Amino acid sequence: MSRQPDPFVVHRGLLFTVAYEMLGSAADAEDVVQETWLRWADVDAGLRVTVGDPRAYLVRIVTRLALNRLRTLARRREEYVGSWLPEPLLTSPDVAEDVELAESVSVALLTVLETLKPVERAVFVLREVFVTPYEEIARALGKTPVSVRQTAKRAREHVAARRPRMRVDRAEQRLVVERFLAAMGNGDLRALMDVLAPDVVVVADGGGVVPTTRHPVVGAQEAATYLIAAVQWAGERFSTGTVWVNGAPAARIEVDVTTVLSFAIEGGRISRIYAVRNPEKLAWLDAEVVLER
Repeated sequence: MSRQPDPFVVHRGLLFTVAYEMLGSAADAEDVVQETWLRWADVDAGLRVTVGDPRAYLVRIVTRLALNRLRTLARRREEYVGSWLPEPLLTSPDVAEDVELAESVSVALLTVLETLKPVERAVFVLREVFVTPYEEIARALGKTPVSVRQTAKRAREHVAARRPRMRVDRAEQRLVVERFLAAMGNGDLRALMDVLAPDVVVVADGGGVVPTTRHPVVGAQEAATYLIAAVQWAGERFSTGTVWVNGAPAARIEVDVTTVLSFAIEGGRISRIYAVRNPEKLAWLDAEVVLER
């Protein structure tokens, strides 16, 4: 008789994705997944057989652990120097083919999720991304299904009012990113402004570790000027390349430190630029991860 694969191994990609979407940190998500494994390993083999739905059981564990971690991280993020952005993840182009998965792990959405309360974020991720039944979410969070439904409604409305509308063909998105990089690399202010939305916002995350603007830069003129100035300062040290980050085309810039630029693109123009420069948040950039729904 062939041995059945361990459910934890089968669903590891899913568990990491749930934890990452709840925490916005690959390092913290991996810690939560490892703790989930320890909890699962402690379950007696005989009791494991009685677990009717191992996937739901494991998601329940990872949700509770991630929620606990999110609460402990809240104060640290309140004290964070400058803007806080999620850790970018190197993903394969295949992730982009699953449009719903790509949107759910986009830096744009994860940044919006950061404005939710911990329980609201957990409910939104489980319900809107993974289509988890309300009853199962209630069991995971120790809430009633009625309470979960109310929380889901609040979270959904909150996110809908703030998330960029990013229904863009990936090929078009890549073309826009390439135009952006060409204009930026050439120091062409006019061409750069043409690819930016009039009300574009640039948010940079240096964590107080490396130099960067601590406040959002708003407007095409202001953003283009800021970006061109950064290129001129870097001089010959400036180099760029396109990478797939969080299910979408992004830019990797090498100067004194690595910088990853992720984008929200609406109507053929860039409406948001998320620049992560904090080295502590780029540790996973060279490790392609498996994301699953």
